Amino acid sequence: MTAVGGLGPWPGGEGTDVLEAQLTVLGDLAELPTGVRGVPFLVQLPGRGPGADATGRTAALLPGLPVEFGPHGWKLADHPGGDLRRAQGYLREDVEALAIAAAGYAGPLAVTVTGPWTLAADVYLARGDRVLSDAGAVREVVEALAAGVADHVAQVRRQVPGADVVVHVDEPLLAQVGAGVLPTFSGYSRLRAVPGPDLVDGLRPVLDAARAASATSVVHLGPAWVGVAPAVLAGADAVGVTIGAWDERLWETLARASERGAGLWAALPPARVSQCAGPALGELADLVSVPWRRIGLPLPALDAVTLLGAPRPGAGTGPGRGVVGTPDEHRALLANLGRVAEALAERAHA
Repeated sequence: MTAVGGLGPWPGGEGTDVLEAQLTVLGDLAELPTGVRGVPFLVQLPGRGPGADATGRTAALLPGLPVEFGPHGWKLADHPGGDLRRAQGYLREDVEALAIAAAGYAGPLAVTVTGPWTLAADVYLARGDRVLSDAGAVREVVEALAAGVADHVAQVRRQVPGADVVVHVDEPLLAQVGAGVLPTFSGYSRLRAVPGPDLVDGLRPVLDAARAASATSVVHLGPAWVGVAPAVLAGADAVGVTIGAWDERLWETLARASERGAGLWAALPPARVSQCAGPALGELADLVSVPWRRIGLPLPALDAVTLLGAPRPGAGTGPGRGVVGTPDEHRALLANLGRVAEALAERAHA
């Protein structure tokens, strides 16, 4: 059955009712067309500021590795402080709202964490460059994130006992980490490229922790095809990629991933809107189904694809990542994806 979900970020700043946002997501994803399954997600409101952003809320999960927010973003700290307590408080508030909104719910429920490589690229050492520059610090972050993911899944399952938890590991910087193009703190040079086997080794403990907690895992890579193989080799149950114009390397890589049993979570751009005809949803369905046929993937397997709304242009990384627009626009995006998923299901059984 085709499905529709989201990465978690939702519009709203300080003072936004997180319970209302969570109720909206659960309600809208329960009202999709017949034959389309909704995958509700734990909402994130990064507009509240540092600590509610993707990097900060994931760093708050790291046992034994306190963080603080500095002039250049998040960095490791010597002792826990107010920044860490604020991030933990936001996450606790969000999970408590989820418990109320999802009372009695049974089914898939996605939680998003920043992946280990993006976290190592985004967070700085207490005194030094990015965590990525220190192999020992990277290992500590990977181990702490694995433990944090296990605890997070357990906490969500305690609050929503009927949830089949999906851990969405967001890795928008993995391709840059592997290519060695990220600048050092000074900006005068580049950090070393991380070899493919090391990328796999960094992902595997986090994905293993999700599996040990009886959760499934999806590694979202943005538009970069080069991260698909490491994600699959590390044991991801599915890979998430942003789908755009035909890219033969991407689809060949996805075909190989499918042969190894990995599912596809396809992030689609907003629909082109015509004043006369409305949203061009058929074009979005074509972005998936046409290359699917062209690369030779079995048509019935289209029915197992999960659709996501792609981050709007300019979302970037760091605080506020992925949140552009209003709640009504995001609700319309979920509704449009429901109709696209319905079209894919029809094409899967044509």
